[in-house]
Amino acid sequence: MKIVIGSKNPTKINAVEEVFPELEVSSKDVPSKVAAQPFSDEETRHGAINRAKQCKDISKGTIGIGLEGGVMYVEDELYLCNWGALVTEDEQIFTASGARIKLPKEIDEQLKRGLELGDIMDDYAKRENVRKNEGTIGIFTNDLVSRKNMFQHVVKLLRGQWEYWEKP
Repeated sequence: MKIVIGSKNPTKINAVEEVFPELEVSSKDVPSKVAAQPFSDEETRHGAINRAKQCKDISKGTIGIGLEGGVMYVEDELYLCNWGALVTEDEQIFTASGARIKLPKEIDEQLKRGLELGDIMDDYAKRENVRKNEGTIGIFTNDLVSRKNMFQHVVKLLRGQWEYWEKP
């Protein structure tokens, strides 16, 4: 059995490889079929599921994994959110969500103007490729939780569910 993850982002690939060290993990850039910047839990979750389904269909004996980052509102405050999906060869879908932290108002305003969070964060943090390194979560947790850590947690939740339901 092998895993195909629906992203070429190294933080997502590394998260999956570390949670599934015994399986062959490859990646394919597939569309989320949602907005480039998801703005709700539902949209972010659907993006992860869409990616996982496409990856599962790549070849026989494949598990698809999709990981999607987004933002969502709690009342009138913007939060970072992230979702993962694991789709088995027989079409079982497992989903999980991870850490959420409040984002500054100025980021909310830029997102409303149509910018993507990854692009905003490069400028905000005065760093390059934040989305491929520490991520927004890393910036706002003072590097105590990285984007890879956040997605590892989600992938562990996915693996745990899958293993539980696959038990004989």
